[in-house]
Amino acid sequence: TSLAEVNSFSPSVPISPSSMINQYKFEDGPELRDLFITVDDPESHITAIETFITYRVVTKTTRGEFDSSEYEVRRRYQDFLWLKSKLEEAHPTLIIPPLPEKFIMKGMVERFSDEFIETRRKALHKFLNRIADHPTLTFNEDFKIFLTAQAWELSSHKKQGPGLLSRMGQTVRAVASSVRGAVKNRPEMFTEMNNYMETFSQKINLLDKIAHRIYKEERDYFNEMKEYGPIHTLWSASEEDIADSLKGIAGCIDRCCKATERRIAGLSEHLLPILHEYVLYSEILMGVLKRRDQIQGELDSKVDALANKKTEKDLFSEEIGKLEDKVERANNALKADWDRWKQNMQWDMRSSFTNVAENNLHYYEE
Repeated sequence: TSLAEVNSFSPSVPISPSSMINQYKFEDGPELRDLFITVDDPESHITAIETFITYRVVTKTTRGEFDSSEYEVRRRYQDFLWLKSKLEEAHPTLIIPPLPEKFIMKGMVERFSDEFIETRRKALHKFLNRIADHPTLTFNEDFKIFLTAQAWELSSHKKQGPGLLSRMGQTVRAVASSVRGAVKNRPEMFTEMNNYMETFSQKINLLDKIAHRIYKEERDYFNEMKEYGPIHTLWSASEEDIADSLKGIAGCIDRCCKATERRIAGLSEHLLPILHEYVLYSEILMGVLKRRDQIQGELDSKVDALANKKTEKDLFSEEIGKLEDKVERANNALKADWDRWKQNMQWDMRSSFTNVAENNLHYYEE
């Protein structure tokens, strides 16, 4: 086969999933970054009141708004929750990346076990780096404080007054109660988004359940094989005539056992976290669409009030103008984030399933 044929995507030339992933990565590679974040070095803390884990967050940057080029702080899970809530307050119609739940993969790993802590560390690392790669969220002031402030400084900052959404809580709740049905003037684009997310949510939840079931079945199979090999080794000690054959079977089972263990690791590394992250994303996006509808509903209610009012028309007109600007900003923010999210989601799904397919190929070859 010529070099040209090998490098082409001709159907006659088999291409490994790894090659395809590298090709996609080359095409979709991010631009030069100026903010690098690492979450590592989990550390247990035991007090009279609670037991918790902190993680080291190391930030390296060339941005002018930072006083230093490198920072190292320790953060616990509650600090990440605080950051997520502040981002939601400041950017109600942007898609904030999901955090792992309080108890990740419930029923699969014990809390504070090494596996649990490592799974959470990876999820927290991804959370911060998704924010760092976001064109708007990366410049959020609370994000900068999270990355740079020492523990006592962050604690002091967290005690400051409530954020914008907290102050507007009553208004938002009032509007939400009036927007229980369909929004009157919702653009068709956002209705389509809503329908897409309802379908996406059903499908991704189903995929998540299937993946967990496969993982459990593979894990049970692996545990049974671990017991099956040594039995043949013991059996060979009492059967001289077929001892070599029994030892051969024991060795074969051992190799299959190791191959299955690698397959399970591939599922837990490349498939389960991605599917579950997008289960959480589906909930986040439904919330973002509701918040957009609430802003639209606030405008609609003011327009209706203006139509029924005979006095104070100038005041109402001014308020409506401000609300129209607010709706337009919310719509534009969500439109831009929606396209970006879909592109990332398609890349994540493509690479995740390709990795699993490649792992399966290696498994059956072994």
